[in-house]
Amino acid sequence: MRRLWLYAAVLAGAAIMLFPFLWTVITSITPEGSLADGPTLIVHNPTLDAYRALMDAVPIWRILVNSLLIAIASTLFQLVTGSMAAYGFARLHFPLKNVIFGCYLATLMVPLQVLVVPLFIEMKTLNLQDTYFALLAPTIASAFGVFLLRQAVTAVPAELDEAATIDGAGHLRIFTTIVLPLIRPALATVAVFAFMGSWNSFLWPLVVIRSPEFMTLPLGLSTVQGQFTTQWDVVMAGSVVSIVPIAVVYLLAQRHIIAGVAHTGIK
Repeated sequence: MRRLWLYAAVLAGAAIMLFPFLWTVITSITPEGSLADGPTLIVHNPTLDAYRALMDAVPIWRILVNSLLIAIASTLFQLVTGSMAAYGFARLHFPLKNVIFGCYLATLMVPLQVLVVPLFIEMKTLNLQDTYFALLAPTIASAFGVFLLRQAVTAVPAELDEAATIDGAGHLRIFTTIVLPLIRPALATVAVFAFMGSWNSFLWPLVVIRSPEFMTLPLGLSTVQGQFTTQWDVVMAGSVVSIVPIAVVYLLAQRHIIAGVAHTGIK
């Protein structure tokens, strides 16, 4: 009986979590769908007109490609820089290592809103505003990624490094052939977080991008909502388009994410 109640609670929680997404999908296929009527699960005469209107309102394919390129590049950069920094902090010995690592972690407490102005001045000084690099630059490295990957590298037995050193392997070979394969769950976790962070980023693209050809998805979808009237079915169609890639990435990496969180001690 206790297990039955547990399953019922899990199903109820899953239904509550999935309902907003289901409501979004239903509103997007409802003719002239509106949020004023409240949530409904019944659709009369479903249509894809909202998706066609979305394609007419914004260059959806262009901004999708922009978002994918920036999100994938940001993820790859964070995996490379984060894993190398994590190996250095976990395995190498150098003066003030813990102090430097602590200072690096302290940057997690600094919100992006505080950094927007100096970052924009830096991009403007380098004449890089309104470019792909300007979108990518703030996300090349991640303090959270370094922390999570350092925890994973620390969990790898040091005896493996010692055995490889005896066989003549250097740090680069140990890092690529021993450490990286053993921290794949943590790498997958960082990859999903990095992809989601870049994909959903709105404030920084809003500040640094002016040309429509460089717009990312959140920035492009913000132009769909009008100042006085809003076609909520079109807005919801854009929301569905933005949610699907993240859901696919999470489902593909779900097993690794659970293992990564379990082995790195994140609660």
